[in-house]
Amino acid sequence: MFENLLVTGGCGFIGANFIRYLLDDSDFSGRIINIDKLTYAGNPENLSGIETNYPGRYLFAKIDICNKDEVANIFEKYQIDSVCHFAAESHVDRSIVRPDTFIQTNIVGTFNLLEVARNHMDNIRLFHHISTDEVFGSLGKEGYFTEDTPYNPNSPYASSKAASDHLVRAYHKTYDMPITISNCSNNYGPYQFPEKMIPLMILNAFEGKPLPVYGDGLNVRDWLYVSDHCTAIWMIMKKGVRGETYNIGGSNELENIKLVKMICDILDEHKRLSDNHPRKELITFVTDRPGHDRRYAIDFGKLKSTLGWSPEESFESGIRKTIQWYRDNSDWIDRVKSGEYQSWIKEHYG
Repeated sequence: MFENLLVTGGCGFIGANFIRYLLDDSDFSGRIINIDKLTYAGNPENLSGIETNYPGRYLFAKIDICNKDEVANIFEKYQIDSVCHFAAESHVDRSIVRPDTFIQTNIVGTFNLLEVARNHMDNIRLFHHISTDEVFGSLGKEGYFTEDTPYNPNSPYASSKAASDHLVRAYHKTYDMPITISNCSNNYGPYQFPEKMIPLMILNAFEGKPLPVYGDGLNVRDWLYVSDHCTAIWMIMKKGVRGETYNIGGSNELENIKLVKMICDILDEHKRLSDNHPRKELITFVTDRPGHDRRYAIDFGKLKSTLGWSPEESFESGIRKTIQWYRDNSDWIDRVKSGEYQSWIKEHYG
């Protein structure tokens, strides 16, 4: 169905897991062309061994999606017939400090991709756009986000993703581009950059460092294990109705404070701190961040009823797998935290 699939941001957390899933575990038989700017969160090591294990089926180019000419060259050179668009600035805290980079990458970059794809409409079978539940804003104690929930973003990050969603949908309505969009809940799992909540808590708890929790810790998120997200994306790409949006959730609503305490308890099962104190004592409440949404919760009933997808991992099974992965990959952690991998990127890609 897809012979030459362009994956943008494939060296990031979700993109790398998706590429591994397509090549290792799915029925995909085509070629993947991965383009990534390799910013601080883009790490080619996330795909170590893929090029060797799948000769001729995986290609990488260091490209910024904001460079329209370079993107166009990739479409021409590799006869791109489909796009799975992950590339984005994605950390809310960073968007509060530097919103300009989010506007450029998430809006202008997405526009460039759509324009280049529009210039190759005879060849394009699908443009799939990865988005977030944060575009919907914040929920109260009841209710869920559905595909019909009005957009109400509260951070520069969420606003930039909302704008990119609207652009993708507009290209379907205006130019009849074959598109699908997915809005997912919070992801976690292997290869996630340590600034994100779950890896930050795991790594700080490993080392006996403070565990910073915003506000009162009662903000609620729905957690989605990254491999479940990958299977959902692929199902949507293969079977989803063109022009439609699908929500992807994990059915794992959890208050932040409960999540952190669960991580502490699991780590304590393996090994207590040197002073034998429980890791829960490391929890430190810090000033809440501006515009912090109170609750997210996804209704993925459309995806379940029309395409038959449901997540396989409970939060407990997924978090145990995640903790074990970080326990087993200390070298990766050390290189990421020290920035050593950035030196390797500069040496090999300039």
